[in-house]
Amino acid sequence: MRYPEFLKENGTIGFVAPAFGCNIEPYHTAFENARRRWSEMGFALELGSNCFAGDGIGISSTPENCGRELTEYYVSTSNDCLISCGGGELMCEVLEYVDFEAVRQAVPKWFMGYSDNTNMTFLLTTLCDTAAIYGPCAAAFGMEVLHPALSDAMEVLMGRKKILESYGKWEREGIKDAEHPLAPYHCTEDLVIRSYLPKISTSKDRTKMILSENVEMEGRLIGGCMDCLVNLLGTRFDRVKEFTERYESDGFIWFLESCDLNVFGIRRAMWQMEQAGWFRHVKGFLIGRPMCHGQEVMGLDQYNAVLPYAARHKVPVIMDVDLGHLPPMMPLVSGAMAKISAKSDRLKIAMEYK
Repeated sequence: MRYPEFLKENGTIGFVAPAFGCNIEPYHTAFENARRRWSEMGFALELGSNCFAGDGIGISSTPENCGRELTEYYVSTSNDCLISCGGGELMCEVLEYVDFEAVRQAVPKWFMGYSDNTNMTFLLTTLCDTAAIYGPCAAAFGMEVLHPALSDAMEVLMGRKKILESYGKWEREGIKDAEHPLAPYHCTEDLVIRSYLPKISTSKDRTKMILSENVEMEGRLIGGCMDCLVNLLGTRFDRVKEFTERYESDGFIWFLESCDLNVFGIRRAMWQMEQAGWFRHVKGFLIGRPMCHGQEVMGLDQYNAVLPYAARHKVPVIMDVDLGHLPPMMPLVSGAMAKISAKSDRLKIAMEYK
């Protein structure tokens, strides 16, 4: 696994928009404020041509333009890391215009983003053996005042922090909008983590997932937004089998979250990934709060959407963690080794870069 050099003080942060740009509110003002903050911290900034573009469908510009920008800024020596401007809907269409061979041959650099940016964070790791940060996009750094999760993301990017801890409260409904572009996270809900361990019934040789106060797991982190992951499945960008075989001895912790999927969509996604063999050598699952948090349809909830597949592999599961679309989110290094523990609604993730 290749780990990029960390962002240094007075280094140069590059910004790209392979998903949405920051052309509309509240993202435009938030990104401008974030740029002011980074400049005052001493960083130089390099903006791609699509950062304020809005001529694309589900992304900032045309797939060709977005793919060209992403490739050029990744292989460039004029910036030290890349942060994506925002999430999006159709970043998958950009991939055929990204020169992954050039990316693979380039000096590795950190790329940070989440949601639709799974298309880059996941493929950097699985195609190029290069670590990436599944973390907040650029406009989020414009909030006043920064949430600790945003500070953690910068600390990870600068190599100052490898141990993350959950934040205690989370946001069910945000207050950021076009009239309040700099609003902070509106964290009103207490963090309640649900952790499960496999229990094998000797009489029936069946595995059940049992709630536990204390769960630990260890392995190599891989994952992202399920909406995007299942879209990659079976395409020419799907090299997960080869990747999991290369790192078989480490085992894997799959970190997963979802945006548009309802509980049935989550269960279908888990089935699809499991049937494709993606969960070979899995050591555990780390599941973020889905956007459909609390939904129950025809007796299925977000927990039973996931647990049967963990039971098949007899591995622990930690659910409703600070990851993904219901902030705050812990900035996870895709590709890193991790030791994870959950106890009494507190989550701790210690990452190692090896």
